[in-house]
Amino acid sequence: MTSRAKPFGIRTMNKISAQGLSLFGSDYQISDANDAPDAILVRSAQVDTDLFPTALAVARAGAGVNNITIDKASEKGVCVFNTPGANANAVAELVFDAMGAAARNIIAGNAWIKSLEGMTDDKEISAAVEKGKGQFAGVELRGRTLGVIGLGKIGVLVANGGVARGMSVIAYEPYPSIGNMHALHPAVRITSNLEEVMRTADAVSMHVPLTPNTKNLINADMIAAMRDGAILCNFSRGGIVDEAATVAALDAGKLRAYVTDFASQTTLKCPKCINFPHLGASTAEAEENCATMAVEQLKLYLEHGVVRNSVNFPAIAAMPAAGTKTRLVIVNRDVPNMIAAVTKILGDAGVNIQSFKNESNGKIGYNLVDLACEIDDGLVKSIEAAGDVLKVRVIKY
Repeated sequence: MTSRAKPFGIRTMNKISAQGLSLFGSDYQISDANDAPDAILVRSAQVDTDLFPTALAVARAGAGVNNITIDKASEKGVCVFNTPGANANAVAELVFDAMGAAARNIIAGNAWIKSLEGMTDDKEISAAVEKGKGQFAGVELRGRTLGVIGLGKIGVLVANGGVARGMSVIAYEPYPSIGNMHALHPAVRITSNLEEVMRTADAVSMHVPLTPNTKNLINADMIAAMRDGAILCNFSRGGIVDEAATVAALDAGKLRAYVTDFASQTTLKCPKCINFPHLGASTAEAEENCATMAVEQLKLYLEHGVVRNSVNFPAIAAMPAAGTKTRLVIVNRDVPNMIAAVTKILGDAGVNIQSFKNESNGKIGYNLVDLACEIDDGLVKSIEAAGDVLKVRVIKY
């Protein structure tokens, strides 16, 4: 077990599932008002890591991390986690609910049927329904082509769900991961040409993170390439779609519907936009899954320095060997000779290294150094003073 004088302080910045929080145990103090936390647990709230100089890590109970200042965190040696896949089923189910609602005019039909509530005779209502239902005639998804943009955990479930519904599926993924590809139905056709998906599909669903490269990924040119009457679904992030171009296409009759989980003034004013109140991961199951994964990742990091599902640090899973009394966690810029510099400092002090694990992601170097002895603060400060070291942490066992 780790030896620590006081419990770890965790700041929550949204309502977090109680089942997940219960995993922290007595070695942790949880509060939504801790201004000097060891770690932050968040869902959708904005997190400026510069405002929390004591924080060692931020865990996002969800996949997207555009609400966290990742570049600032990296420069201060703060690890940022997300929980990929924990809410995947919730989002994928909602995609098909939304796609079906658009294809079958469910939203408009429901609004119209409620307008009949002033009628007091059931026969009058039935007659009105028979007369008016034709205006809401829709189309079926089966036999049509589904385009999926991004084959992460959610995108794979959506693509597989399209196959299960009798749809032809084409997916855009320029950098497929082996794990996700193993889970993908073999009937899904993969392409690295985004325009091919937009040109081919009757319905398109997006599942990519919001980055500078994906900002307005679906722009006027991509929309112009789409089939007439196509449905566009966005349960990824609002900025991925050029909303002005989308509304123009809806007004022109080019698109049948735009379904988005990210309402804006632009989409709310458009009658052919179907706006959801950010419901993608809003199920009890998804919230519990995300919180559980986030808590488990934070505990491993705080107690042992283990990194799992970080968006800015390389993954490293090494647990301390038997007999380890001290684990040094050293975060540095990924530059040459860092390992040599650290080992020289320890060697000059007469400290024997039991184990030295190092991983890099091209920007951050991450080191777990296990020692069979305790070390003093002076030695830690010597390592901190080495060039390009961002953070040094001591874990005692």
